[in-house]
Amino acid sequence: MKLIFEKSKHGIKNDMLPPLDVPEVELPTMLQRKQALNLPEVAQPDITRHYSALAKRTHGANDGFYPLGSCTMKYNPKLNDEMASLPNFTKIHPLQPVETVQGALEVFALAEKYLCEITGMDKMTFQPAAGAHGELTGLMIIKAYHTAKKDFKRNKIIVPDSAHGTNPASASMVGYKTVNVPSDENGCVDPEELRKVVGDDTAGIMLTNPNTLGKYEENISEVTKIVHDAGGLNYYDGANLNAVMGVVRPGDMGFDVIHLNLHKTFSTPHGGGGPGSGPIGVKNILEPFLPNDHPVQETSGKFNLMKPEQSIGRVKGFYGHFLVDVRALTYILYLGAEGIPHAAKTAVLNANYLMEGLKEFYKVGYPGICMHEFVLSLKDIKKETGVTALDVAKMILDYDMYPPTMYFPTIVPEALMIEPTETESKETLDEVIRIYGEIHETIYSDPEKVKSAPHRMVVKRLDEVKAARQPKLAYQFD
Repeated sequence: MKLIFEKSKHGIKNDMLPPLDVPEVELPTMLQRKQALNLPEVAQPDITRHYSALAKRTHGANDGFYPLGSCTMKYNPKLNDEMASLPNFTKIHPLQPVETVQGALEVFALAEKYLCEITGMDKMTFQPAAGAHGELTGLMIIKAYHTAKKDFKRNKIIVPDSAHGTNPASASMVGYKTVNVPSDENGCVDPEELRKVVGDDTAGIMLTNPNTLGKYEENISEVTKIVHDAGGLNYYDGANLNAVMGVVRPGDMGFDVIHLNLHKTFSTPHGGGGPGSGPIGVKNILEPFLPNDHPVQETSGKFNLMKPEQSIGRVKGFYGHFLVDVRALTYILYLGAEGIPHAAKTAVLNANYLMEGLKEFYKVGYPGICMHEFVLSLKDIKKETGVTALDVAKMILDYDMYPPTMYFPTIVPEALMIEPTETESKETLDEVIRIYGEIHETIYSDPEKVKSAPHRMVVKRLDEVKAARQPKLAYQFD
């Protein structure tokens, strides 16, 4: 398939702009481009056909099963989009005076109220653009807290060996060193191993609960107390909140700061480069350090943006991805106090149903009841047949469904991490079990077929090493 630039032909015009309705202003010479913007010149029919063809090559939650473990790729209700398309939301400007955007500020205030209730936090900012950005913001607040106490020796963040890769990366960006703590035989943080690494240099711990193995940390209260007793703070990675929202609250587990993935847990769009939304919630002790212009405060029926006294400053231009927050608030209001926990419990039910069905064919990395996701290990299959987790993932593509996350967490060899989410029906899960069983049969009857998959896709097996080491990130013009 040709790129849009390869279809370009000089002289083809496609400009149907409305007449200019504002005074024309010429930019100063120093701000003008030195050469013309290099845009493709393509007729409108060719443009629509090009992007329609691209759309047919993509796969999302609207196209079929999308069990991307630890990323909660759930269905996005169209009602959310309808609310986010209201003209009074789409036509406002971030530089408008606050008295003219009271409705938008009320969206923030309501979203903060409900998300704090769900998480057990006291205040929330919506500035972070996505989950990893929320992690960075949360760690900056933790650092500001220790700095304000003149506790400069705290320079280490504890991270479990099953943590998301963004956790140590975010800690490093803030200037912290990371210390890994091993999991026990059940895939959870070992309190005794944790005690060995905490001390007066501990700034905090980053923890996901349920963790990336789909296990609920049974010793969570003990874990957070160990860190608190050492003078550190507890950071909750909200990537897996979908399994427990409305059932248990991170704030009640002993966490001081949390980031949420509204583009996962609360059914807003996810993938394709964004936009996401990764708001962070904090306990009262951390409120003074929140970013500027958040949170929203209501006084005598009027909403205003606050500037916390010891703020870490802005972490994003203006106020975050507002329309994503509108979608999340719509989802919360639609489900309500009964629907939120029901969604979480259904996610757990679906994951356990699917895991039980797949146990007949594949080994579960950490057996036992799971939460929202579980991890299969194809270690034995690879040893017996040479077929890898990557090979199986490629063959899944031939069945018009998306493969699960591969090779993560790294403590499970040949891992496939599967999360079906609450929006999948029993009929879909039964079909998934049938297909995975069929692939398992092919692994042993014709392993070479699996190793050369996919076979039905437009693009076959790629040279992934070359793609990683010699990527072509931009079109090269003549």
